[in-house]
This record gives sequence, C-alpha cells and structure tokens, in this order.
Amino acid sequence: MLIVCMMTVGYVIQGRAQEKVEASAGADLVSSYIWRGTDCGGISFQPNMSVSYKGLMIGAWGSVSVNKEDTKELDLILNYKTGGLSLGVTDYWFFPSDQTAQVGYFKYGAHNTQHVFEVNAAYDFGVMAISWNTNFAGADYYNADGKRSYSTYIALSAPFKLGGLEWNAEVGLTPWEGLYANKFNVTNLSLKASKEIAITDRFSLPLFAQLTFNPYTQGAYFVVGLSL
Repeated sequence: MLIVCMMTVGYVIQGRAQEKVEASAGADLVSSYIWRGTDCGGISFQPNMSVSYKGLMIGAWGSVSVNKEDTKELDLILNYKTGGLSLGVTDYWFFPSDQTAQVGYFKYGAHNTQHVFEVNAAYDFGVMAISWNTNFAGADYYNADGKRSYSTYIALSAPFKLGGLEWNAEVGLTPWEGLYANKFNVTNLSLKASKEIAITDRFSLPLFAQLTFNPYTQGAYFVVGLSL
C-alpha cells in the first residue's frame, strides 16, 4: 500500500511540477541505538528518505548495527501534518539475528509476523510538543491473559537554546502494561544537544549528543551521532 501511495505521489509531482514538493534522503551514524529509553543496539547506521506534498509525507527509515547480533530494522511511515497537528501510521519491521526467530518481510499473520503497526498523534505548541503513540496490530506485547496490550508511549518534549547550541528535553512514559514496562512508568528522560560542525564554507555536519535515563529499567545511556 505504501509503494502504491509513493507511486501516486510521483504522478502528482509530475503533473504539478509548479507546486512545491519536498524530498529528502540522508543517514545518521550513532554510537548506540537508544529508542524511547530502550537499548536497541550498538554502533548503528540509520538511513532515511521521504517525499512530502501539502502536508502529506511518505517515508522510510532503517537501522543496521555493526554488531551482527543486533536486530535490523526497517520502518515505513505515512504522516499528515497541518499547523501544529501531526497524525500518522508507522509500520515497524524487525529482523532478529536469531535464525529460529526470523519471519519473512511479507508475513503478516496475526501471530506470525515481525511487523508492529503503530498509530500516532502529536501537537507542537512551539514551546512544547506532546505525542501519543499506540501499537494496534502485529507483534505487540501480550498480557498474561493473552490479550493485546496496545503498548503506548506518551512523550512531552521542549526545545530551547543555550550556549549557542540547540537543545531538546523529553520525558516519556507508558500509561499501562505493555512493551515498555509492566505498569504505568516513566521510561525515558533525555536531554539532547545539537550543533553544526563546519567542514568548509559551504558544508557542515550536524552533530548531536544525547543523555538518556530510563527509571523503569535503571538504564543510563550517552549517545553521540552525526547526520549525513
């Protein structure tokens, strides 16, 4: 469905070349892959690409670690943004290194898939942003009684400037038992600083450093990364 949507966007682009269409492609190189307070792998290369038109964005994001034992990831993203409001759906696909656990990409069985489907909504107030993200299908966490948990992550983030750097502080929590914790818990406290490293007069590399704590798992992480 996503490929069909991307082809449709391509036809729209060709037919309306005079209107503004934005496309991007890039990659991050990170010292470790920390996501929503969870350790997802070591040194990782994370490519991305997207096409957007009038608020509608279709994109892909992936992660592969230098450690062959880490899980590979490929995400397909459909998002619509208008003003400060953003609504979207993400298809996460995980490919574990354990040969016995591998399920092919095109396996979408209710109990036989490596895909996780998430619906998300966010609003950016400028001084602060809030997002709600809930898994609604796929290989989500199941409770002891066998019922789907609809694992949910809620985040509050605030950008600010200090000392010539761009900063972003985030508090993330889960409201009930699921993928992130066994009950209501704060799972992510992070502080991120970003700056541009000048290479030439016309070229610079964005560098970021992020400090993350997970009160639930007692985890602490410090990550540095480059955006290419």
